[in-house]
Amino acid sequence: MTSVAAEAWFQAPSLRRVFDTLNIDGGEVRVVGGAVRNSLMGLPAGDVDMATTWRPEDVAERARAAGIKVVPTGVDHGTVTLVIDGTPYEVTTLRRDVATDGRRAEVAFGTDWRADAERRDFTINALYADSKGQIIDHVGGLADIESRTLRFIGNAAERVREDYLRILRFFRFFAYYGIGRPDADGLRACAQARAKLSTLSAERVWSETKKLLAADDPGRALLWMRQTGVLTEILPETEKWGIDAVPGLIAAEKVFSWKPDPLQRLAAIVPPDAERLQAMAVRLRLSKAEAAYFARFASAPVVPATLADAALDRQLYRAGAEGITTRLRLALASSRRLSENDPSLLGETAAFQGLLSRAEKWQRPVFPLTGADVLKAGVAAGPKVGEALSELENFWIERNFTPTRAALAARLESMVSDTR
Repeated sequence: MTSVAAEAWFQAPSLRRVFDTLNIDGGEVRVVGGAVRNSLMGLPAGDVDMATTWRPEDVAERARAAGIKVVPTGVDHGTVTLVIDGTPYEVTTLRRDVATDGRRAEVAFGTDWRADAERRDFTINALYADSKGQIIDHVGGLADIESRTLRFIGNAAERVREDYLRILRFFRFFAYYGIGRPDADGLRACAQARAKLSTLSAERVWSETKKLLAADDPGRALLWMRQTGVLTEILPETEKWGIDAVPGLIAAEKVFSWKPDPLQRLAAIVPPDAERLQAMAVRLRLSKAEAAYFARFASAPVVPATLADAALDRQLYRAGAEGITTRLRLALASSRRLSENDPSLLGETAAFQGLLSRAEKWQRPVFPLTGADVLKAGVAAGPKVGEALSELENFWIERNFTPTRAALAARLESMVSDTR
């Protein structure tokens, strides 16, 4: 396939307006990157990015003259976003890198399509589609798409030195688009430069890692990250814990229709140690919600397959459902994989499945009494109120939440009477 002309996204009237606006007076605009790559691979196109010989100020001027909304999203790097009927198109001026330090690049605008292609990261990301949908390939991307090979453009080590985030992008794109063994030159370049990942912002590292973990099956990419030392560099918590749980988790996701969850996948390859996971959250600058996820995972009790339903309910009430549900999913995935070679574990697998189903449906019961009830019963305001509530709540939990409000009130009266 050397044309995207028949693709629905390419025929969109909004995209045709961009072509009509910028393909005049000697200037040219082409679609580049992900939309072209994905269409050639039979995947959804996603966002449509474009490259042009026009400078950003000229793009903006011509777009406004045509009645198109202009958003100056990255003018210094040559990018303006054109919004037509609610659809955004990032249009970036052709450029070449003048200087790089592994974190950011100083660019110069130009009109050379080959130079623009050669400054990009991977061959499959440097394909252009002109206004007729014909593919222009300056770097061998079509052949690599055909073979599902992820390969740096030109010298792999040089591409990595230009931006060390490309180390993680190499494995992320391999997880999404590659098959077989990753390109040897790319692996070598990533392994040799892995220590440079520490020079990147934590936000960039975590964003790229999270995208990788969201792939349909990141298992092979994680394996090669382990082999090259890249995984240990960004996630030292995994070094002695390993990634063996990932294949079983991916298989379980497919069987049980679990939505791929990068946080759950990360939980599968890090130890459930509260102190280490808190340090990880700080180092990677996880969001408060993400950090809380790992805190709940670490503090959740281990749930044996033999646990009774009532006992599970008590654990869910005390520890919360999220951490326990994560542990149960990981336990079920592990048991299911082991049972493939050991049928004696089938009963355990079924038990974990039942416990997980119960945990997922569980709704937290509401303790019938409040501090106001304790005060009304005659307990003086202060710590004694909390102590009485805690004692009554434990009584209620241990009896599987069955004591009624009246029964608890009577017990409260008896407790108060005993202290008089």
